Amino acid sequence: MSRDTFDIIFLIARPAAGKSEIIDYLKRTDPQTRRASFHIGPFVELDDFPMLWTWFEEDRLLARMGHPRLHTDADEYFAHRYLWDLLVERLSLDYARLLRDRPDYHQDGGTVIVEFSRGREHGGFRQAFQHVAPEMLRRGAILYIDVSWEESLRKNRARANPNRPDSILQHSLSDEKLARLYRESDWAAFSAGDPERVVIQDISVPYAVFPNEDDVTTERGPALGQRLTDTLACLWRAYIAV
Repeated sequence: MSRDTFDIIFLIARPAAGKSEIIDYLKRTDPQTRRASFHIGPFVELDDFPMLWTWFEEDRLLARMGHPRLHTDADEYFAHRYLWDLLVERLSLDYARLLRDRPDYHQDGGTVIVEFSRGREHGGFRQAFQHVAPEMLRRGAILYIDVSWEESLRKNRARANPNRPDSILQHSLSDEKLARLYRESDWAAFSAGDPERVVIQDISVPYAVFPNEDDVTTERGPALGQRLTDTLACLWRAYIAV
């Protein structure tokens, strides 16, 4: 584990809660400030949305070509629930490839930010974390962005850009799909056993909650920086206490 930076942060939340906005803010932050204030060094993002979106695009192309869809039904819901787990396995594979090619990545202070959302309907965070590589859990910490279902719905509508549905910052779901897939969250039950740590695959992983019902992430301003500093300071104390 590096001395002053997180090796891995799992950045999780409901859709449109502010995950990608936080990553965008971190990209715009001076590297020295980012390291001193947030314990995040040069970082690589691992996000399952681009993989998921590729599956949608492939199935649309296959349907247009007159072939069976591979991943989704005609309404673009996953054909199999285990595909949600496959996305997480792919994130772990991407991490393994990173360390294969850059074995000193963490020793040099590099951080990996792993971003995803999960709803109770497709197994929730409890199910998703069962498919994270144990090595990632041992190196990792969880930052959960807390917003209500109503706030997730509001921001999902607000960020929608029909001309850029594949955009990390501007993609959205229909109200119907958002409700079916993400209205119910298992985070509260998943993290209920301890205010600082959650046990996953017999590994104790530190976590912290970033409250964002008042939406400090959209503006990317000082309020976001201060809250991120405070929240990550708490997470860092739990992280180095291992």
